[in-house]
Amino acid sequence: MSNYLGNYSLYIALIASVYLIFKSYLDANSENKYLDKNFILITSIQTLMITVSFFSLVAAFVISDFSNETVFNNSHTLKPLFYKVSGTWGNHEGSLLLWLLVLSIFLFIFLLNSRSQDTKYKLLTILFQQIIISGFLVFILLTSNPFKTLYPIPSEGLGLNPILQDPALAIHPPILYLGYVGTSIIFSASLASMISGNIGNKWARHIKKWVLVSWVFLTIGILLGSIWAYYELGWGGFWFWDPVENVSLMPWFCLTALLHTVIVLQKRNSFKEWTIILSITTFSLSMSGTFLVRSGILNSIHTFANDPSRGLFILSFLFILILMSILIFFFNQNKISNTAKENFILSKETAILVNNWFMMFFLSVVLVGTIYPIFLEVLNGSKISVGPPFYHNLLIPFLIPFLIFMSFGPSLKWIKDKLKKFNYNILIIFLVSLLISYVILTKTENSFLLSIPLIVLSIYLLLVTIKDFFVSRSSISQKISHFGFSLLITSILLNGLFSNEFNSNMKVGDERIFNEKVVKLKEVNVKDVDNYKSLKASFEVTNKNSSFALYPEVRIYQQPLTITSEADIKTTLFSDNFLVFNILKDDGYYNVRYQYKPLMIWIWISTIFISFGGLLSVIRKNEQKY
Repeated sequence: MSNYLGNYSLYIALIASVYLIFKSYLDANSENKYLDKNFILITSIQTLMITVSFFSLVAAFVISDFSNETVFNNSHTLKPLFYKVSGTWGNHEGSLLLWLLVLSIFLFIFLLNSRSQDTKYKLLTILFQQIIISGFLVFILLTSNPFKTLYPIPSEGLGLNPILQDPALAIHPPILYLGYVGTSIIFSASLASMISGNIGNKWARHIKKWVLVSWVFLTIGILLGSIWAYYELGWGGFWFWDPVENVSLMPWFCLTALLHTVIVLQKRNSFKEWTIILSITTFSLSMSGTFLVRSGILNSIHTFANDPSRGLFILSFLFILILMSILIFFFNQNKISNTAKENFILSKETAILVNNWFMMFFLSVVLVGTIYPIFLEVLNGSKISVGPPFYHNLLIPFLIPFLIFMSFGPSLKWIKDKLKKFNYNILIIFLVSLLISYVILTKTENSFLLSIPLIVLSIYLLLVTIKDFFVSRSSISQKISHFGFSLLITSILLNGLFSNEFNSNMKVGDERIFNEKVVKLKEVNVKDVDNYKSLKASFEVTNKNSSFALYPEVRIYQQPLTITSEADIKTTLFSDNFLVFNILKDDGYYNVRYQYKPLMIWIWISTIFISFGGLLSVIRKNEQKY
């Protein structure tokens, strides 16, 4: 029953989408000054139908309806209820249905919150958003239908990928999708505003809310994925430049630049071209990420599907959307004119412009590192892997001037600032930064030349952002986000400088000495837990003054047959002690990797600060920003 209900609901939603496309196009070219009430009614029906379809799939997972092919491929009767529900979007078909649900909900919310906007602008936004929605509806119904049925009905399912059975990852996709899909509203609204010729301060205030919401959700989504990879995959770090990690990072760079650009548009009625171009680029990158993940082109633990036909459909759809947006931009470019013409070197506008260029450079490096191996394989069949050294060698040198600009850019004034008299407070902060950096660098044997300016500037930026809290109470959300970013950069740099590890094969009773610590494997206990067999090891780590225990685990799942390693991590405010072990073929021996990771928790906390600053900016309507 749920299969038929979910399937037919999608067809009704598609009919509604086709109606809204033609109706919005006709009304946008008429002289009607008021939005037809049928738009909200039909949009409500469409949203309701997609919601019904999505929860029909959820119900099929909950009751283990193996007549549904998607449920059969991704669930099992032994799965806990929480992972049955999260299994709804832990696969290709279900994740696309979730994407479609968020698309429709966002459009409905947009209509409810745009009553004061120009009618033609709203109609064109509906038109472009419905083109996107209809494209995903056709894609799902033709190539990725989550309601395909099986006969005869299997008695048991194949099971959800065990590495996806984790609380952080269960909520990671929905939150990430809120960030991705939010860019579609920004894209549609930007094209609509360009055609209707209402790009200005009022529109900037309106669209900034959507930019902020998308940016906050994308930031939190990336954070959750990073935390999951840290403790679940056993990599022992927060970022590995995995291709699918990069896919989420690229639109974040664009959204960050767009957020600052929209603020300039709101305050100075300038940077209109930047705003439109970044809006189009951000959505294009989100769609490109969908293509790369869904096509199976990327070789990553995160990929869902390996079906070139699906990838070809998304690539063709993406090409149509980008071509449409480019044509609209060039044919309507004459409608974009900046009211503010002043261009002073020493001003907040210039600082934001420089910030945008840095973001575009960082984006370009990540884009090339992610896409180049794909093109190389297509051209000559060669397979290469672009790893951390590529990104570090290109990004780190440019991080130095970026930190310099960020340390003084937010304190500049609009239009034009003056060179002030010598500021002794700044000198004192810089000298304190030098002193702290000297103490830190004497504790490490790192010989990387750029470590010195990076540490000095990151600590200087951190101290400056702390000082800004005491200067004035305005723009508190901006200060919180900037403080979070400076804390993030400082934590990452110090983590990279002081992290160390050892890797060894051990059996029960063995000891290893590492950095004045003794690591001993005391025992390994085997027991059956829920739907997997658990091998839990007991390690004792002893140093001069204290000792603590770590209990990493190996899980052997039967549905499907998979072996995973669950790290155990002892976290303090200053460091993480990370330990993971794996089964070896040699009887009685286990591969053990122990890592000391300083300031790991501050990487997570700093990202929370960044997100909280953005969230505060959304909910505090009367706050003076920038």
